[in-house]
Amino acid sequence: MPGERRTWMMFVDGENLTFRAQETAAKHKIPLPEGRRYRKDTFIWPFSTLPTIAVPSGKYLAAMGQRAYYYTSIKGDDVAIATVKQNLWDLGFSPQVFKKVRQEEKAKGVDISLTKDMLSHAFFGHYEVACLVAGDGDYVPLVEEVKRHGKLVVCMFFSDCGLNPTLKLVCDEFIDLNPLLANGAWTH
Repeated sequence: MPGERRTWMMFVDGENLTFRAQETAAKHKIPLPEGRRYRKDTFIWPFSTLPTIAVPSGKYLAAMGQRAYYYTSIKGDDVAIATVKQNLWDLGFSPQVFKKVRQEEKAKGVDISLTKDMLSHAFFGHYEVACLVAGDGDYVPLVEEVKRHGKLVVCMFFSDCGLNPTLKLVCDEFIDLNPLLANGAWTH
């Protein structure tokens, strides 16, 4: 039933989220000041709350989440990776940070790790609702498989920048991040 308290976990494709947030911000002339919740080309968290606190949704994410994972990659040494992990941990995430050789490449570890974690947690019954923060159509088979295991899937992303329409439709609910990015309250 909508509004019912359900256990949920969040899985954030941080690379996809960060680059599309930067595109959305540029398109709409929204400033993105670097700080606690944003580091250029590395991570962004456009909420002013912890990721396991109920997000703006009247349907499936009413209770506190079990865990939130953030997957990203950076070009840098072990100290740079450790710093990003600490930043994400401070925001309330279980960080999964991968090293990439070139800044412009996308680390395969991000998509593979997110897929493995979301699917294995579904299989073991660790959540009733998966909150996927991504817009990539490559996640469509993952969402279908998670739903086959009897789980609900909520997708959160930017409606006008990089959202695969099939991903949106295969999910049980979609939450548009455009208004959240635009209001800027998360930057304080």
